[in-house]
Amino acid sequence: MSNTPFTVASTITSLSVTVTDDTVTGIQLDRRGRRPAGSPFEKRVARELIQYFEGVRTEFTFPVHLAGSAFERRVWSALKRIPYGQTRTYGEVARAIGRPGAARAVGTANGRNPVPIVIPCHRVVAAGGKLGGFGGGLSLKKDLLRLEASHSTLPGTVRPE
Repeated sequence: MSNTPFTVASTITSLSVTVTDDTVTGIQLDRRGRRPAGSPFEKRVARELIQYFEGVRTEFTFPVHLAGSAFERRVWSALKRIPYGQTRTYGEVARAIGRPGAARAVGTANGRNPVPIVIPCHRVVAAGGKLGGFGGGLSLKKDLLRLEASHSTLPGTVRPE
């Protein structure tokens, strides 16, 4: 299978998705791949991502490969547990992984997330409710949080302004 990135386009952003051996290995935000999805697996990935952007999917079923340090993988695992439509602060994520003083390191691991959207790094905000950073830009982060808030039925859903 080719590992040439393919494009997934939505009304919010375009994604460049890289797949190796029927496993998603990378997603780049606000970018276009070099081709459309081709294989059945790539089409499945594209369909699930588009469903997310349409507000009808809250979880993904395709496999991902997370290349990173043990600490980064712990952070990414914690991010996957943040419910759709909700946020956590960098400090809350640090406490959740047993490293209460590691909020900045959590931010660094967040920035190294190889599969944003699937590992929802956009759900992590700074203390005091500020958005913090985001590899796709703060405008995209706001759009993703608004999308989730508008489709979430969970109490405590954050609705960014």
